[in-house]
Amino acid sequence: MSRPGTLRVLSDGEVASVHEAALRVLAESGVYIDYPRALEHLAEKGARVDFAARRVRFPRSLVERALLSCPDSFTLYDRDGRAALQVGGDQVHFAPGSCAVRVLDSDGTARPSTARDLVDLVRVADALPQVSLQSTAVVAAEAPKELADSYRLFLVLSHSAKPVVTGAFSEPGLWDMKTLLDAVSDDQAGDAPCAVFDVCPSPPLKWTAISAANVMDGAAANLPIEFVSMPMPGAASPATLAGSVALHAAETLSGVVLAQTVRPGARVVWGGAPVQFDMRYGTTPLSAVEATMIGVASAQLGKHYRLPTHTYAALSDAKEVDAQAGLETALSGVLAALARINVISGLGTLDFENTHSREKLVLDAELAGMVQRLLRGISVSGETLATELIVELGPGADYLGQRHTRRWFREESHLPGAVIDRLERQAWAQSGSPDAWARARKQVEVLLAGHQAPAPPADRAGALAAAMRRIMAAHGCQALPFVER
Repeated sequence: MSRPGTLRVLSDGEVASVHEAALRVLAESGVYIDYPRALEHLAEKGARVDFAARRVRFPRSLVERALLSCPDSFTLYDRDGRAALQVGGDQVHFAPGSCAVRVLDSDGTARPSTARDLVDLVRVADALPQVSLQSTAVVAAEAPKELADSYRLFLVLSHSAKPVVTGAFSEPGLWDMKTLLDAVSDDQAGDAPCAVFDVCPSPPLKWTAISAANVMDGAAANLPIEFVSMPMPGAASPATLAGSVALHAAETLSGVVLAQTVRPGARVVWGGAPVQFDMRYGTTPLSAVEATMIGVASAQLGKHYRLPTHTYAALSDAKEVDAQAGLETALSGVLAALARINVISGLGTLDFENTHSREKLVLDAELAGMVQRLLRGISVSGETLATELIVELGPGADYLGQRHTRRWFREESHLPGAVIDRLERQAWAQSGSPDAWARARKQVEVLLAGHQAPAPPADRAGALAAAMRRIMAAHGCQALPFVER
């Protein structure tokens, strides 16, 4: 079978140059880490640490040893312990965007997100086979700050069995979230993980106490860690794309070293959320073509290191689900997929990833399905070439009734769902002339009315709820909505 080749924006020599630049940055400039435990740990492992300045410089040998101990892929399991997907190699998986603070209602109104909104997004994503992973997609406004991370994960685990991309907002938050994961799983050792934890350095070249703690504790707990560096050309990274890729590499390598020196063999993902800083407006578009190019180039570095990869793409900075949203989502999503980036986060999101839309999520799932068909490529064999059939039927033939057509039609064709219009114009007009937004709105209604995700087994559902109540009590929270199924 012929499959589309991997999209590359850097030559092998240019990848090597970026690698050398990143190593020099780490050795000569180093990174700032605002966490004494990490400073002491890295000093013990061979880094050069200026404790007063909280600056850590990394010798080449330390970085190279860390890279050698990283696994090149790992399996993610679902909530109920079944192997769900492989993260690594040329596999491409799509996930909704994370951490939005608003939702776009079906009437086009943007408002602060709630627990009910998160559950609805989780239920829609659970119903979409093109969406491989869940995410803690929106902030639940009802939750106090100290419970914002664990409460979102609780809601996801309660309403979907799919693996989840998540992340902690505090040092104790990671342990609270592990408590929830342990409640629904027999996998106390982390050998069958159902969650990947995003951890973000602060550009340029800084790690906050929370992020450094999450890296160390996540590695110690055997939780997969996805590093999400956010280069911002001209603002928080060099204005040149190559310089921003080098800065991304330096930040991410420093995180790899921290994780691998805590636990050699820790599962890490070479991720990112690059943006383009638009100096006209002071905004940070994630869907700019330059941002996607940085993401593709950064993934080349990750693949050079034989690491699983991630980026933010298949999203838009538009404020509505309009033509801009469509073109930005499609361009970034297709480019990221052709680069064979393993996890692509962003489905359903708008407005610099601040707003989530259920309608956009179902539209974006159709893009994901089309992209997966593209990645399958064209199967070329004696049967698929159909030479004998072409010769036998000759000019003017009708292929519709042929056995060969019945054999291959569904396998070769990707058939989109109801949100994609392929009607003849008269039939479309007779159906009410719905546009893409109207079709998506209808599909959301259908999914929410008709799809019921499997609940955790009763004993584990009870254990999950009990664990959440213990976490709430520990943080002095009396009540939160346990949104019913």
